[in-house]
Amino acid sequence: MKKGLTITIAILMVALLWYFLIKPQDYQIRVVAKSNTGTINQALKAWNNTLPNASVRQLNNLGNLEQKVVTGDSTHIYNWNITPITDSTSQLIVNVKDEDHSMGNKLVVPFYDTDFEKQSRKTVTDFIESLNAHRKEFKVTFMGEDNLPSTYCACVEHKTTQISKAFGMMESYPFLNSVIASNGIQVNGIPFIETTDWNMQNDSISFNFCYPIIKSDTLPQIKDIIYKEFIGKKSLKAVYNGNYMTSDRAWYTLLDYAEEKNIAIEKKPIEFFFNNPNMGGDALRWKAEVFMPLADQDE
Repeated sequence: MKKGLTITIAILMVALLWYFLIKPQDYQIRVVAKSNTGTINQALKAWNNTLPNASVRQLNNLGNLEQKVVTGDSTHIYNWNITPITDSTSQLIVNVKDEDHSMGNKLVVPFYDTDFEKQSRKTVTDFIESLNAHRKEFKVTFMGEDNLPSTYCACVEHKTTQISKAFGMMESYPFLNSVIASNGIQVNGIPFIETTDWNMQNDSISFNFCYPIIKSDTLPQIKDIIYKEFIGKKSLKAVYNGNYMTSDRAWYTLLDYAEEKNIAIEKKPIEFFFNNPNMGGDALRWKAEVFMPLADQDE
């Protein structure tokens, strides 16, 4: 009996030690979100930017982010973990900790519905509401595999962030139009973006914004314009409807499909635009065809 009591006390002491000193969170919230990992990742970062005294950083991958929210005399740390359930739903596990009052929270959370818990639930609920509103602003339709043709083109180079991609396009549209119109260059298709680098950790991208043109020996040499051969190849394809600021939501759809089907791809998306964002209008009527090239077999 004494031995059993000793073992019970030891287990209890270990459990208390883990709970108060090792357990990383003061409170955990679980919720199912109707979106994929990449869209949740980007929506969380955008929503965070609307909050006062808040910051967010991506940790090891798209599905793990740490958010800090300063409220009163406390700094609340939200560790967001996103796990896919289906191609359109994800499990969110949010571990929350009060950086300054963690021990006190762990003492009372099991017994009371504290202000800390209420604030944590409200924060997660506010994000889910923002995410659901965002989901109504765009549509992504997966189309399968397609052969992307090659073309000669006139391009402007950009280095920016994913969220600022559309602003780079809007700057280049009138410039390229002016150069093409004033020099009699013959257009051979709709404008497109060729991504040359995508850093998924910090959301930075390098891309060429291009107009397909007819190749000629008399093309004018103009500052900030490059002429190049775009080499098309077999790609995964999706159709995006919505504001081009968030057309990268289609990128994540294609990434998820490639991962699910174990398809090797080049993470250098290409987007063809059927609307000029400078003209405004109902963004849900805007259309872009988005491609993710398949990797060469010898890569």
